Amino acid sequence: MARNTGILADRAIAALFEAGRLTSEKELDVDQIQPASLDLRLSAHAFRVRASFMPGPSHLVADKLDRLKLHVVDLSEGAVLETGCVYIVPLMERLDLPEGMSASANPKSSTGRLDIFTRVITDRAQEFDKIPAGYSGPLYLEISPRTFPIVVRRGSRLSQIRFRVGQALLSEPELMALHASETLVASKQPNVTGGGIALSIDLAGDKEGLIGYRGKHHTAVVDVDKKAQHDIFDFWEPLYSRGRTELILDPDEFYILVSREAVHVPPHYAAEMTPFDPLVGEFRVHYAGFFDPGFGHAPAGGRGSRAVLEVRSHEVPFILEDGQIVGRLVYEHMLEQPSSLYGSGLGSNYQAQGLKLSKHFRL
Repeated sequence: MARNTGILADRAIAALFEAGRLTSEKELDVDQIQPASLDLRLSAHAFRVRASFMPGPSHLVADKLDRLKLHVVDLSEGAVLETGCVYIVPLMERLDLPEGMSASANPKSSTGRLDIFTRVITDRAQEFDKIPAGYSGPLYLEISPRTFPIVVRRGSRLSQIRFRVGQALLSEPELMALHASETLVASKQPNVTGGGIALSIDLAGDKEGLIGYRGKHHTAVVDVDKKAQHDIFDFWEPLYSRGRTELILDPDEFYILVSREAVHVPPHYAAEMTPFDPLVGEFRVHYAGFFDPGFGHAPAGGRGSRAVLEVRSHEVPFILEDGQIVGRLVYEHMLEQPSSLYGSGLGSNYQAQGLKLSKHFRL
């Protein structure tokens, strides 16, 4: 039975387009609508700016760009975005949300695993990645590659957006009850506080002792639209446990690690990982926080799916130990079950995953 509050599923997102509440410069890509989100596409130009900015309640993004842009990059045939630089790109999609419907954005999984920092901005915004109820206007994406220079083009998809009606978050008692019936994380004694259920880090490694990867510096460019095009070892240094179950995070390095617990998102729910929790340490995990309905769901081929973590330390070195809590998953109700679950014939790249780099790399 459909609810009155919750996250919009794929059919409802398609209906927003049909009703003119979502519009775009061109027709939707066939796989652009996901079970509980919509991929957002870059338009033809990127504006290199001196620094990130917030429009504020009295300003349009376009007015800020007129004052702050350094130069314009043509993306129509593809262009390189350099590390350490900040770019603002208008998105193809535009919103005219009804009253009572809000939205939030997040980097796509592959974007986070490339250490590309992205945030959606709206006119008169006072928060990144948050679109208030009833917003009508354009969308922009702030892009800042951190580890690898990247090639993007018009139509590249780096971010995604979720739509919600009313309050959708599960309370802690609801979360405990759902875990008891559905096993949200593979833990005998789940840690549920702060509205979320905890995930811990796996530093024991696989049978070869592999625990993760550290990004290399001064690499070639990564084309964000091409799968299995790049050799892993040109971009990543494998990390092994060597009998120790700890890892020292260096502040200037980017790591791909994995949760110790398998994660499950039942069909009538969506989840998101909190990107930074100062209570568990001075580091950030999971730039890309959305988990779609069906992730880790056994009937959708997801048994044993773990959360891949994009990790950076803040300011000082930090020691991670095996089993240490590194973040929390919050769960939200769906308005209805999606017509297709994550991994069910959608070409989902990360269903049933363990430690896994982004789709752009091959062994």
